[in-house]
Amino acid sequence: MTPGNEPATKQDLEQLRAGTKQDIAELRAGTKQDIAELRAGTKQDIEQLRAGTKQDIAELRAGTEQDIAQLRTETKQDIAQLRTETKQGFEQLRTEMSHQYNDLVERISDSETRLLKAFYDYADSNSRRVNQLEGNDAAFLNRMGALENRVLELEKRVNMPPRQ
Repeated sequence: MTPGNEPATKQDLEQLRAGTKQDIAELRAGTKQDIAELRAGTKQDIEQLRAGTKQDIAELRAGTEQDIAQLRTETKQDIAQLRTETKQGFEQLRTEMSHQYNDLVERISDSETRLLKAFYDYADSNSRRVNQLEGNDAAFLNRMGALENRVLELEKRVNMPPRQ
């Protein structure tokens, strides 16, 4: 047998077992220590993340509050400007409506005046015509009265004997 290929003895197996146990114990201790270090590092990382996240949230909250305050101010300004423009628009509309109302009243008054003038002109010409007709009627009645008197005179002469 070549040296190194001899069968293992109990003592060799015991030494191997003891060495393996010792290696396992060392591995176990090293692994426990590595796990403890990893835990501690992870806890530190988590605490740093937590602190960083809290700080980021606080900064974000402060920035958001500033943005909301600025937006509120700008919105109030926009509303005030819109209110002013709306009031100006209403005043302009009111002025235009008042002007158009006054124009309409003036037109109605002018139409009324023209109608009254036309009625007065018609009434005047009608009055002249009636006066003329009354004059003609009076002249006709005078003539008729004269004719009736003549007829009466003739009847008197015809019906009455002559006077001697």
